Amino acid sequence: MRKNEGNPAVTPSSGNVFADLGLAEPEERQTKVRLALAINQILDQRHLPQAEAARQLGINQPKISALSNYQLAGFSVERLMNFLNALGRDVEIVIRSKPRSRRLARIFVTAA
Repeated sequence: MRKNEGNPAVTPSSGNVFADLGLAEPEERQTKVRLALAINQILDQRHLPQAEAARQLGINQPKISALSNYQLAGFSVERLMNFLNALGRDVEIVIRSKPRSRRLARIFVTAA
């Protein structure tokens, strides 16, 4: 922690807000949020009503509402990846060695 005169303490982020908050399974949570963000961006770009989005993803409208509000407890990473496939997106998983400069390996999701 760093302390400046008159300023609150600042703690640098680890890059995962869920880990920084001490929540359980931070890598999985971050992965789900990034996948959900990609799904929600696609749905927003298509201007789909929730009922139509639900039909395309094979789920009910309340699940679309939960997804759009990032309430992701009921969704697995695999299920979210399948939603991206249903929306015409490929999902690519790349496995590689972590850099020596980083202490821990991590899971990273990025949208192209």
